[in-house]
Amino acid sequence: MANRLTPSTITLLTLPPLLWAGNAVVGRLVHELVPPMTLNFLRWVLAFVLLLPLAAAVLKKNSPLWPHWRRYALLGLLGVGCYNALQYLALQTSTPINVTLVGSSMPVWMLTVGALFFGVPVARRQLLGALLSILGVLLVLSRGEWAQLMAFKLVPGDLFMLLASIAWAFYSWLLVRTREPAEVRGDWAQFLMAQMVFGLAWSGLFAGGEWALTAAHIQWGPALLAALAFIALGPALLAYRCWGAGVQRAGPAMAGFFINLTPLFAAVMSTLFLGDHPQWFHALAFALIVAGIVVSAQR
Repeated sequence: MANRLTPSTITLLTLPPLLWAGNAVVGRLVHELVPPMTLNFLRWVLAFVLLLPLAAAVLKKNSPLWPHWRRYALLGLLGVGCYNALQYLALQTSTPINVTLVGSSMPVWMLTVGALFFGVPVARRQLLGALLSILGVLLVLSRGEWAQLMAFKLVPGDLFMLLASIAWAFYSWLLVRTREPAEVRGDWAQFLMAQMVFGLAWSGLFAGGEWALTAAHIQWGPALLAALAFIALGPALLAYRCWGAGVQRAGPAMAGFFINLTPLFAAVMSTLFLGDHPQWFHALAFALIVAGIVVSAQR
């Protein structure tokens, strides 16, 4: 597994955070129009339709996908079924800036999951970078008042985003631990479709439970349709394509630090579209996060 950061690899790993920041802002904008699990399901239904012309072959009975269906069912659960559903759920009670900053704990989970479940050692520079990221997350969770940490309680949105981050860490490590045939892995559209076909089943199950157990409703209109088009094309298809390629090049541990760029993009977009002006502690938290990326990238 290569760990060098070339310009093209940096581009591949920077574009997803930009799109995922947009995903968080859009998710917040439409949180009163559609319930979170249903939003995630509709997003992937549309993405499935858009990708189908490029990857229909993977669904055939003789496709090399099916002997490895258990692996793709797990990838679909973590990356398609859980991660964004939990993020949309978090956005019901939290802002895009806070959600993306809490998601900046990703390097910690990347390193922890890699060490505990995949036998990958952790370097000192990675520990230092992760520590800086943790400090940034604690700063935003405490709202800039460190004394509050003594009596701190996670709000529902923060907890859901932490769970989403752990799910994404497992997903990213599983991306590089593979034995499937090159026919599937070598074609990005088929590889994503293989995950999506199972992820749709998981997200549909979660959405069904949401409608059965809550007073779910949808307010259809131009705003919701535009939001669905964006999150299906950008944060789903394009971002997942770039993330998969970037993780293959740089490795999950290094790639995890790039997710911490998401709060910067979310802060800019929230200011433009939601009027959620960043506070001083958001700026300091982001500085700590960037420092974590720089330290971890040192060789």
